[in-house]
Amino acid sequence: MARKSTDPPADLLGPVQGEVSWFCCGTAWGPCSSTGKGACGTCNSGNLQHAWPNTSDACWDITRPDRCGVSLSRRTCGYRHRITALCSGTSVVTAIADCGPQTDLFCGESSCCGATCASNRLIDLTPAAYSQIASLSSGLRPCEISSA
Repeated sequence: MARKSTDPPADLLGPVQGEVSWFCCGTAWGPCSSTGKGACGTCNSGNLQHAWPNTSDACWDITRPDRCGVSLSRRTCGYRHRITALCSGTSVVTAIADCGPQTDLFCGESSCCGATCASNRLIDLTPAAYSQIASLSSGLRPCEISSA
């Protein structure tokens, strides 16, 4: 019997660690000028949203986290993840609104706070979401990603 699309695949029953960064989309907000609405057509810098590297086959062909040794579940527009900053323990729940980051360009890249580190850019948050867990000036932070 086929799995219902709302059932999480086994590989996302537990959290994954990686780097979180931020990006601009949609209408102007904070440090962002107006730009495109992202792959889902709903992305706005002032909303609690994120880009995910495996939203579709076309997205996967661009981002390729598997080239960094990371297997990520297929999740589509609107799916909610909880992103927890490993530096502070604060978290934010966001919805997928775009494809990205291009993980394979950053294989092995690492960000740390003290002795706490994580490698490979796995998720991009809008500035509104990123500012909930870290200062925008930090640019990259180690995080844990789980289903919301």
